[in-house]
Amino acid sequence: MTLPAQRHGTDPGRELAEPGFWQQPPAHRLAAFARLRAAEGPVFVPEGSGRGHWALVRHAQVQEASRLPKIFASAPGVTTPEPARWVRALFGDSMVNLDGPDHAQLRKIVQRAFTPRLLAAAEADIHAVAARIVDDVLADQPDEFVSAVASRLPLEVICNMMGIPERYRAEIADRVNHASENIGVERGLASRLRMPGRGLRALARMQRMVAGIGRERRKHPTDDLISALVCANVDGQALGARQLGAFFSLLMVAGVETTRNAITHGLSLLTDHPDQRDLLLSDFEKYADGAVDEMIRHSTPIIQFRRTVAAEHTMDGHVFRPGDKVVLYYASANRDEAVFPDPDAFVITRSPNPHLGFGGGGPHFCLGAHLARVEMKALFRELLTRPVGLRAVGLPDLAGSNFDNRVRSLRFAFERP
Repeated sequence: MTLPAQRHGTDPGRELAEPGFWQQPPAHRLAAFARLRAAEGPVFVPEGSGRGHWALVRHAQVQEASRLPKIFASAPGVTTPEPARWVRALFGDSMVNLDGPDHAQLRKIVQRAFTPRLLAAAEADIHAVAARIVDDVLADQPDEFVSAVASRLPLEVICNMMGIPERYRAEIADRVNHASENIGVERGLASRLRMPGRGLRALARMQRMVAGIGRERRKHPTDDLISALVCANVDGQALGARQLGAFFSLLMVAGVETTRNAITHGLSLLTDHPDQRDLLLSDFEKYADGAVDEMIRHSTPIIQFRRTVAAEHTMDGHVFRPGDKVVLYYASANRDEAVFPDPDAFVITRSPNPHLGFGGGGPHFCLGAHLARVEMKALFRELLTRPVGLRAVGLPDLAGSNFDNRVRSLRFAFERP
């Protein structure tokens, strides 16, 4: 059993709570996670306010906690800090913050809305959008990858799938950026006081916008996801306005941000590893699926999610008590030497590749995993197989977030014969 004395003196997990840790180069953070994985059991991370959390850094630990939702609960929130009660009351509970029957019912409504017909149309749209984006890049020759390429694909695909009218899309893109730009990023006092209000206002406007579209689609349904969600009849239930708003916010902030970051890291990885890029180009259809999964594993777009212990449980010799906080560090689990030989290498033929980039299994496994893979594969097919190739220039400008592996910008250039 882990001794309480580990909470005092030299805490091996203290580094994760230091504001500057997440501003360090990726290699520094990965080395710290490797040291934590070598510890005998879960490591305590003291926090400046509150009592801290236990870090789950091994692949097996993250999987175990993910698959025991009655013990490791998502409520009251998976982010750090947890959402305030008034925020949850105002905006509704996101699906990622729900457990048990409430989560199961909401997920069932959403899953039923993703009909085979809707998914087939979405996949066809993905290929069309990816081709159009690369056409625009070749015509305009911009030099910043996130705004010109990586952000556009998931945003356009989700808006098309949801049925968002064109007149709202520029504003939605702006709201998504305001809502997510400072999640998990250490800021000065003035910025901390100012930015939460800005982000919440962005979410409120976005949710009001989609609620209005939802009211219209209830009266005049069309062949899109919003219509399917608000007109669903799953055990007599459909999504109400607040539920629709919370789901849309989750889809936009999570679906757009995570996919755009995976795409951006993917271009950087292929540039830094020309042998892997050459292998991918030698037979794109053969190697593309493995390349996409290795990009997700290597970059791990979501670094961590929080859980609250609901019942006593023993893991790796440590007894968790109700009320304890734990954090599932996917970024560490995806570099676990016990599961991934040479974990820091980027190898597109890695097999098996049981990465946890979409979660550790259980009821909260990412609903958008399939579409994210299709988006990445379609875009890299267009980016890499056109006559004029692309390469990253310099290092990605990382946000330094403790929540997601966010890239603010990445310069890129055209390869010339």
